Formats: sequence, C-alpha cells, structure tokens
Amino acid sequence: MKTPIVTGIAIAAATIAATLMTTTAPTTAFAALDTATIARATGLTPEVKDGVATVRVPRDDLAVVVDGVKLAPFQGLTSWAAFEESGDRTIVMGDLTLTEEQVNPTMSAALENGLEVTALHNHFLFDRPRVFFMHVGGTGTTEQLAAAVAKTLAAAKAATGHADGFGGPQIPATNTIDPKPLETVFGQPGQAKDGMVKFVFGKKTAMHGTEAGAAMGVNTWAAFGGSPAAAVVDGDFAMLESELQGVLKALRHADIAVVAIHNHMTHEEPRIMFLHFWGKGAAEKLARGIKSALDTQAH
Repeated sequence: MKTPIVTGIAIAAATIAATLMTTTAPTTAFAALDTATIARATGLTPEVKDGVATVRVPRDDLAVVVDGVKLAPFQGLTSWAAFEESGDRTIVMGDLTLTEEQVNPTMSAALENGLEVTALHNHFLFDRPRVFFMHVGGTGTTEQLAAAVAKTLAAAKAATGHADGFGGPQIPATNTIDPKPLETVFGQPGQAKDGMVKFVFGKKTAMHGTEAGAAMGVNTWAAFGGSPAAAVVDGDFAMLESELQGVLKALRHADIAVVAIHNHMTHEEPRIMFLHFWGKGAAEKLARGIKSALDTQAH
C-alpha cells in the first residue's frame, strides 16, 4: 500500500511533467496571413506553406545559358518574396533575379519604398546573359510590404533592355585628376599616382582576438581616374550592419551604382559588411556623393 507521501510525490511529478510538455512543445499553429492583400498589391497568387505566403516571378524571359547549359527558372532563376506574421507586424524576405541593367533601378525602388537591401552578388560564372541576385527584407504591415515588393518588381520590369555600360561621359584614356579639390571634399590627403588619386578611410574590427583595421583590408576606399570633368570612380565601402542601408541610400541618391554587397571575412566582431561601387561624372560631384555616404556612418 502506497503511503500518502509517495502518492503526493507521484502526483507532483506528473503535474510538473504535464506542465513542461505544455510549455515546451513546439507550436504548430501559425497566425493567419492576409493573402488577399498580398495578391491584390502584387498581382501574384501567393503560395502558402507553414504560415508563409510566397509570391514568385519566374525569369523565363531571360534564356540564361550557364557553361553551355540552358537553365530553366526552376533551376534558380526566379524572383521571390516571402511574407510571415511576426507578432503584430509582418516580415518579408526575398531574392530578386536581375540583369545588370536592372540592378540599380531595382535597388533604388526597394530602398525608396521601405525595403532593406541586404546582399547583391552572382550565383554563376560563365552565364550569358549575366544575372545577379539581390536580397531584400523588411518589416511593417502586410499592405506596406506587399506594395513595396510590387513597386520593386515593377522597377525591375521597366528596366529591361540591353546596355553595354552605365552611360555617362566618355572617360579619356589619359588620367589627369587634380587631387586638391577632392582632398578638400574629403578633408584628408589622397594617394596620387599617374594622374589618378585614391582615398582610404579605415574601419576597425577584431578577428581571433586581434584588432584588424585599414592595413588588413578593413577600409573604405575610392579611386578616381579620367579627367576632372569626365571622371570614373570605383571602390569599396566597409560598414557595420547597421550602417548598410544609409550608405546604400546615399550612393544611389548620388547616382553612384552599387555593384556588389557581401562579406569579406567570417567571425569578425563587430561584423563588417562590404559593398563595391562604380560612378562616372565630374570628379568633385562624385567625391561629394561618396562623402555623403561616409557621413551616414558612425565615427
């Protein structure tokens, strides 16, 4: 015969076990998404799975050949955006398949409509035509995000066509950049060589417990060539994750093209993002555009 103490212990253990099962069991119910709003705003029918509504645009208009193999949209050539409820907000993540001509107009549309641009890179080599992939994200109401995705996709569609370059002035073969006006814009001396000038701005992080700075490649740089009236600038921005969106918006506002967004390292602290850029125009105007992006960063 069980004593009252043993019986009480057994009941208490059963109660604790039942409580743990209730509080730690994974949740399988998902908040209801407003798929009607997503469909109305984007003009696309969402696919719903595990509480996530995804809209897709297969890029069957591109006829992409990679290494001599013609790819179908099913093989990774589809733009998509996925929506999920998060408390009282909605979050969206997406990956847009774009031609070179579509990248910067699409990026501008995404940024102007409240989306974040988080990566820009290639997925292939030896692809014809060349295709790039731009990752976007955001938080807000379902209606806001769906409208932003729709405007971003519309900008990509409007930028169809073929171009051999970014346009802008013809860059002279001989470099004759005057460093002085650009040094005034940036407030520091540049490194001059053969009619070109480069400016370097250091950033700091730590890797394996050791500080890494400008000399280790953790830096923003901008190199100017051409002439004062018809210059080209290329370079690289080093940014904290929190600084990426401000830098992107400033560069695009200055009509400087962004050509890649990615990481250069792993396990650094704080994490550093990098973007590569290209611009053409008057040298001082380009310098002011880059300075405006630098000014959005914490110093």
